[in-house]
Amino acid sequence: MKVLMIMAMSGLFACSQPQQNGGTVKTISATEYKQQTDKEGMLVDVRTTQEFNDGHLTGSENYDYLDGTFAKSIQNWDKDKTYYLYCKSGNRSGKAAQLMKEAGFKNIYNIGGYEDLKSAGLPVEK
Repeated sequence: MKVLMIMAMSGLFACSQPQQNGGTVKTISATEYKQQTDKEGMLVDVRTTQEFNDGHLTGSENYDYLDGTFAKSIQNWDKDKTYYLYCKSGNRSGKAAQLMKEAGFKNIYNIGGYEDLKSAGLPVEK
């Protein structure tokens, strides 16, 4: 009887432990991103195609968070690679980063909004 109680209690405590799915999402400012000397990784714009076409950071790739493209695309991405995500304000990129974390990605940075990044002096193209 004691053994059963111990096993039941162990099971309860095991279930109450937080589950770790991936790495952490790090939020950094546009200035912090600009000052990083090692930017190895993929720069991802999660805004709409129209927003991307109106202007984006040089070297970024567009995966629209809202239209489902993003969720489908990350299924084929390397979970050990580093990813820098941005959008208009940092909101969509934060949600996209959380989705990546839950999918098991380890190195995710939310670098905020496009206008802030542009104002910080990062190169853009249209």
